[in-house]
Amino acid sequence: MRISDAESVVMDVLWRRSPLAAEDVVEALGNRQQWQEPTIKTLLNRLLKKGAIAAEKDGRRYLYSPVLKREDWVQGESEGLLDRLFDGRVAPLVAHFSRQRRLSAKDIRELRALLEELDDDQR
Repeated sequence: MRISDAESVVMDVLWRRSPLAAEDVVEALGNRQQWQEPTIKTLLNRLLKKGAIAAEKDGRRYLYSPVLKREDWVQGESEGLLDRLFDGRVAPLVAHFSRQRRLSAKDIRELRALLEELDDDQR
């Protein structure tokens, strides 16, 4: 399922806390985005049509909840990025980021620990 950048901002609100009414989503995004209420409602409707969220009637309003799990979305986005830019390989991705953005000592420690864990799993 393809989620646009704008839609992912709305999804992030719902992944953090749900169910929420449209006005709650508008309020949550008020500090982060310069979007007007109609824009946010349009994004909610697009997400509904895609099946990324569900709406449940609550009196005169609807409460929105994510159907798409964040982990599943991140997995798809990550695979798409790797496939499009790095032929599905992780090492060129890490090399690219290490050249473009200086890795901190913490980043390097975490990468080493991950590599050791992966190495142990393959034994």
